[in-house]
Amino acid sequence: MTSAAYSAANCTLPASVDPAAPILLFDSGVGGLTVLEEVRKALPLAPVIYAADTAGLPYGTKTEAQVAARVAGLLGRMTERFRPRLVCIACNTASTIALGMVREVLEVPIVGTVPAIKPAAAMTRTGVIGLLGTEATIRQAYVDRLEHEFAGDKRLLRHGAPGLVEAAEAKLRGEPVDPALIRHAAEALRMQPDGDRIDTVVLACTHFPLVEAELAEAFGPEVRFVHGAQGIARQIARLTTGQDYSRQVPDLALFTSAGAVPDAYATKLAQYGLLRIERF
Repeated sequence: MTSAAYSAANCTLPASVDPAAPILLFDSGVGGLTVLEEVRKALPLAPVIYAADTAGLPYGTKTEAQVAARVAGLLGRMTERFRPRLVCIACNTASTIALGMVREVLEVPIVGTVPAIKPAAAMTRTGVIGLLGTEATIRQAYVDRLEHEFAGDKRLLRHGAPGLVEAAEAKLRGEPVDPALIRHAAEALRMQPDGDRIDTVVLACTHFPLVEAELAEAFGPEVRFVHGAQGIARQIARLTTGQDYSRQVPDLALFTSAGAVPDAYATKLAQYGLLRIERF
């Protein structure tokens, strides 16, 4: 698995940053935990707030206008309340749709997530790449531009796989993953022209690495997977170089949906260092 593409604001952070100021990671659900895992490795002392817009999940079936308005509105209120040193939109769908708008309205460095087409193009031996994302992500012009720039001489086969988001959310809650959802995603790529030649698959949703093991079994040992978590963590580390960190309270997980968090879910969040859970 190779670290991948990212998108980040072309700015540096001010030299004097409150050591207790958190890094805010935002996703529609739990997929951004795959990014948090890499951020922990790169910046183990950094205070983190993980925000999951579970009331808006899934983003992949929403219109671009709905996603842009929701993401910009939530991040505006979250940055006003929590004063993060940096915001990471750890969601491919939100990034490909709303990244530009968010950067226009927030006065804080923003790191976004884009499909890892560039490293996939460097990895493939057959020249045929599969891309699994949400329905909203795979239709974005942003993805077209990445394909043209980095994989113009390759064949990129796309499939919107909302069922994988459901599978990843279920797995994190400790529930069994429906193998039919995994098989359907693999077969949808394999059945396209030249799909039998796929040797590299881009996981263009931060949820999908949570079910990478299941996908690897469905695709077979000849296929490699690539996503952006490591690259995003490196960019966050670069933009915060030289800053001090002081975790004065346990790290926080925010959820926008109502209702109790399942015990299995809370247990998994604690494994990612998120010891407090609140509603937003």
